[in-house]
Amino acid sequence: MYFDIVIKNKHLNCIIVDDDPLSRKIVEGFIDKTDGLNLIGSFESPLDSFQIFEQEEPVDLMFLDVEMPEMSGLEFLNTLDSPPMIIIISGEEKYALEAYEYDVIDYLLKPLALPRFYKSVNKAQKRYQEKESISNHPEEIFIKKKNSTLVRLRYDDILWVEALENYVTVNTFKEKFTIHFTMKAIENKLPIGKFKRVHRSYIVNIKQIQQIEDNNVIIKVDNSSKVIPIGKSYRDNLMDDLNLISK
Repeated sequence: MYFDIVIKNKHLNCIIVDDDPLSRKIVEGFIDKTDGLNLIGSFESPLDSFQIFEQEEPVDLMFLDVEMPEMSGLEFLNTLDSPPMIIIISGEEKYALEAYEYDVIDYLLKPLALPRFYKSVNKAQKRYQEKESISNHPEEIFIKKKNSTLVRLRYDDILWVEALENYVTVNTFKEKFTIHFTMKAIENKLPIGKFKRVHRSYIVNIKQIQQIEDNNVIIKVDNSSKVIPIGKSYRDNLMDDLNLISK
């Protein structure tokens, strides 16, 4: 028995919180040009925006400035019990490291550019889809062995999946299972928020990545490590999806 993933396209409800009227106007224009975004509020201060979080319509994404009078953007985040996805928009780079401690989607520097804005929104859409796929997806999968026995595997126990001609091997902490399946088919059966295709022959459990060195993913296996190559065509997509802090 296998499980399919169904993700429906959704327009993200978004708001802007920025005390700079010109910046708000620019972001409003960018949102208007971007498919998949629905602007439901634009505010010049965090205090003005509090009421929108009490409404029935959810806020999925917030474009947030850092330096504002009365309350900074980061102070504002500390007041929210369940903050939405955040894209920081700031004229200063110095807050970036602190901002990423709040698990923000991205950190955009003013003046804003539309291509860079699009890239941030794509990250937000991916993050939303990942959360949806995890919440709508079981935490386990069943694999049918040659004798028709069904083996229950928790996703957290799967380390990586490797292609082997017309078969794939599913590698776990204790053993590996060889099944008659294509890589594309198994990729579609696994939740995208937990697994990532890094090579035409490899899918890895993101949670089990120990480190990335040059063009290799390192996965710890007991007292040793498994080195998995990163395909050239997969590298950019992998790096974009990691919660990466770089100088």
